[in-house]
Amino acid sequence: MDSPSPINPNKPYATSPIGFVQTRYVTFEEGLTLECGEVLAPLTLAYETYGALNEDKTNAIVIEHALTGDAHVAGIYTNQDKKPGWWEDMVGPDKAFDTNKYFIICSNILGGCKGSTGPSSINPKTNKPYGLSFPAITISDMVNAQIKLLDYLGISKVLSVAGGSMGGMQALDWFIRHPERIHSAIPIATTVIHSPQQIAFNEVGRQAIMSDPEWNEGNYYETGQPAKGLAVARMLGHITYMSDVSMKEKFGRETRKADKPFKFTAEFEVESYLHYNGGTFVNRFDANTYLYITKAMDMYDPTGGKKLAEVLKGNSAKLLVISFESDWLYPTYQSLDIIRACKAAGVDVSFMEIESTYGHDAFLIEFDDQARLIKNFLKRVTEMTRKGDGYEI
Repeated sequence: MDSPSPINPNKPYATSPIGFVQTRYVTFEEGLTLECGEVLAPLTLAYETYGALNEDKTNAIVIEHALTGDAHVAGIYTNQDKKPGWWEDMVGPDKAFDTNKYFIICSNILGGCKGSTGPSSINPKTNKPYGLSFPAITISDMVNAQIKLLDYLGISKVLSVAGGSMGGMQALDWFIRHPERIHSAIPIATTVIHSPQQIAFNEVGRQAIMSDPEWNEGNYYETGQPAKGLAVARMLGHITYMSDVSMKEKFGRETRKADKPFKFTAEFEVESYLHYNGGTFVNRFDANTYLYITKAMDMYDPTGGKKLAEVLKGNSAKLLVISFESDWLYPTYQSLDIIRACKAAGVDVSFMEIESTYGHDAFLIEFDDQARLIKNFLKRVTEMTRKGDGYEI
């Protein structure tokens, strides 16, 4: 099917339906007790909000970003950085997450490198970046940090939590571990637990970083990033985000230097694309953050060794699960595993697999179908919330 062209995140935009936005910061001096048992203090979270919180504070929606994302989900900044948010076509007036109706919150995750406390932050005990002294973090720790943010904002329960990929894992953690704090969740292109293949891809990326001599056991903040290793990790990631069809359509076998002798350089367009994205990624992301976050994804298992259906029994929150036909990184069977567990547990769940050739990247591109599904789902959740959980539609 034909898909709308995604906004080019590298192109400056003069305007946005959201308008100008700013990143806010909140610091919790008491910190957060992590699942590993350590207390991380102080804890700073960077976050952005869109729309207005209604008087009874019932219209809030939390959006979770993916592995290399951040709090800037929509709008543009007033300074020279005019890049729109990473989900610009999904968040705004009359869009899937309609800012005329909902108060949208997106925070940079715990462990991140875009303003929230992470490995590149200063350790108050040493006055140097944490590096590998940063404690082990989990997906659940990320969510627990967001709960502190909601408490700070005076919001006791949100209408929904939504996100794709790693953001979908966070949405599922809210749904599984904190159903009393949400009315619904929308996990997109994700899974409850990583498969061996998904772990394997992440491990190759981590090894690329740690094999770079510049990594220096995580102590590179005075000497510079392990640029080559981090770029290779990003290149591998990009391969898994696309599909065979989307690569063929985007690049084919086009070469940049077809008339030149054979060399081990970026001869093919797809090679040039990977080199470019790997190189630019190094300028905006921290290598240690990449290590910590991918490990958190691999280790995540909210079932505690039980069957998911058993864990979900009695859960009154509503769930909308979305997958994409050509996504081979987070294939549809993993979404169907969630659906079957919800059905067995008596959970109110809806599911749609969207036709797309864009692979895992589809959740950042296929806006029309996602918007239609999400709008209807949020309308239904809002109506059921107003009338009570016993309301039948």
